[in-house]
Amino acid sequence: MTTPTVTGLKLKRKSRMLEVTFDTNETFNISCEMLRVHSPSAEVQRHGNPILVTHKKNVNITDIKPVGNYSVKLVFDDGHDTGLFTWKILYELGSQQVEIWERYLARLRAEKGSREPLIDMNIKYS
Repeated sequence: MTTPTVTGLKLKRKSRMLEVTFDTNETFNISCEMLRVHSPSAEVQRHGNPILVTHKKNVNITDIKPVGNYSVKLVFDDGHDTGLFTWKILYELGSQQVEIWERYLARLRAEKGSREPLIDMNIKYS
């Protein structure tokens, strides 16, 4: 099976979602948190032994940079910017997101991790 090609990307900052449309007429809304905790970067993937990324519930994307005709580099507001999200990775995350997310939540529970941010970034100071 050939990997579908991305034909549209729309960042929904307020809801922290990335809308990804493919040439198969499929559209997936993938949370920024899911994209961040499943980043294909070496930092996260650790040569096939992925680390558990925690505390990213409120993470957002600040920039999307095209890389050739096959991927994008997502820049997150926590400073992470080293993963290249190929069309294949985006398709897998979108089409299998229920299963992938359930596995992530199970791992969080097993390792007593948390999705909650360490510091509330929405604090207003006077």
